Order: sequence, then C-alpha cells, then structure tokens
Amino acid sequence: MSDREFQAGNLVQLTDTRGRHHTITLHEGAVFHSHKGAVNHDDLIGQPEGCAVTSAGGMTYLALRPILEDYVLSMGRKAAIIYPKDAFAIVGLAGIQPGSQVVEAGAGSGALSCFLLNAVGPSGTVTSVEIRPEFAEIAKRNVERWFGGPPANWSLSIGDLAEHEPETAEADAVILDMLAPWECLDSVAAQLRPGGRLVTYVATTTQLSRWVEHLRADGRWTEPRATESLVRTWHLEGLSVRPDHRMIGHTAFLVVTRRLAPGVVPPTRRRRPAPGAYGPDYTGPRPPDVPANPVTDSGENTNTAAES
Repeated sequence: MSDREFQAGNLVQLTDTRGRHHTITLHEGAVFHSHKGAVNHDDLIGQPEGCAVTSAGGMTYLALRPILEDYVLSMGRKAAIIYPKDAFAIVGLAGIQPGSQVVEAGAGSGALSCFLLNAVGPSGTVTSVEIRPEFAEIAKRNVERWFGGPPANWSLSIGDLAEHEPETAEADAVILDMLAPWECLDSVAAQLRPGGRLVTYVATTTQLSRWVEHLRADGRWTEPRATESLVRTWHLEGLSVRPDHRMIGHTAFLVVTRRLAPGVVPPTRRRRPAPGAYGPDYTGPRPPDVPANPVTDSGENTNTAAES
C-alpha cells in the first residue's frame, strides 16, 4: 500500500453532495454513521485519495485528506476557535518561519497551536499557556489528533501568563488571545527578544483601545497597528458570477507591535489626536506625548471646562 492510499490511522474528510464535511479517523472494522446511512472504514482503507464512497442510504461522499483549515473548522471545541483567516494573518504578521520560537497565551481549543506548529516546523518551538484546565485538555486532544501524537517541539502548561515562569527570554514572537492582555505586559516583555513581534487577538473596540494605549504608555514597544480581515466567497455558475450572500465578517482585531531594545526610548510620534480623543471622558493610559489636561484649539482646558 502506497503512502498516497488511505491507511488505518489517517484523518479523512468526507464531503457529501450538499458540501457538508465530516472528519473521521480510519480504523479497521469501524463504521461511520450518519442520517444518510453507514460507511465502512474498510471501504476507504487502501483506496486512493480523491475517491468516492457511497453510504448504505445512498449518499455519495468524496474522500480527501483534510488540510488544516478543514480540520480546525470541524474539530471538537468548547472555546471559540481562532478562524483560519485570522490564523493565516497571525503567522504572517508575527513573521513566524521554520525555526522560530513562539509563545502562545490562550490556547483555547488548539486551533492556532496547530497553525503555529506547522509554521515553525521541527526546528522551532511553540510554548502554549492556557488558564483553564478544561480548555487545555481539549487543545491537547485536538493538537495530538492532527499531528498523530504529541509534537516533540510543543509544550502546554496550565496557568496565567502573568504568573508564568518564562522558559526563554529569546522568543521570536508572542501571540496573545485573552480578555485583558494589558495584565501580562511585563511577562511578555521578559520573554520576547528585542525586535520580536507581539500579535494580540482582541474581539471588541473597547479592548482594542485600552490595549493600544497601554502599549503606547508602557514605552517598550513600537507604535502598534491594528487590522481585521473579512472573507467573502463568490457564487460561480455560468454567467451568474456574484458575491455569495454570506461571508465571514468581523471576528477580531489583530494588534501588532515589536519589542524595543532595553533602555531605548521610542521616537516621539508626530500626531494630532482627533478632538476629544483624550478629553475629560477618557480615563485610560495616555501616550507620553499627550498631556494629562489637553487644551482645545481655542486655548480652553477641557478638564476645567468639564468641571465648570
């Protein structure tokens, strides 16, 4: 039997005639059941990838090995996964490549862990930290299922990154997916090498604003930038070529910044904040170049005006 033929232990994605996906692990003598009838695993073992198999109920399935994008969308979870569109962006924005040392906080269901491990390759390392034991167990199970066992270059620990003892001070990238990333700034700075990339996944605009202002006020980071990605598929049928009615819209913002060398003061950014951006209603941290009592164009102190 060649490596291109399905073997016991392989992950296989079955796609029915309506485009629904089912990911199974092949075992001799096992049976896949659905409301369209059963499919014997033995009918797939020994067959080439890209074959078709028919269930007892007459449903025809296309059988292919899943790519990681397929796998993470169908794997078991409790925590919401980081969608493939965001995982692709994180790997690129963080500059992750074979041999990179990566720290991930907020492993969730293990989706991003799989993408990071694929990107760093056998010569790199991924250290994942998850505060909730039940999520860590699911992440462990999903990662090991994808790789066929525990990856030798992956470590998963349960705890709070803010209290986590750094395994390295030379990480090339740190990825954060948590509710309050500003609580972990000192821990992240201690683990990231100068020039290393910090990418943070935040879901809301209030988190986004607070996180960016903490980074600016901290003084150990380059000017942060934020992005989001939207994915729209297209309907393609003869002359009917148009956007699909559904799309993958906002899932999160990705905030990117880089670690400065110790003792380096970031250059003062030339800015003119929008009126009211740091006015009396703003209570968060302020960039070093923004005064605590901003003055309007007319020369009026906004805090004084608010008090009167």
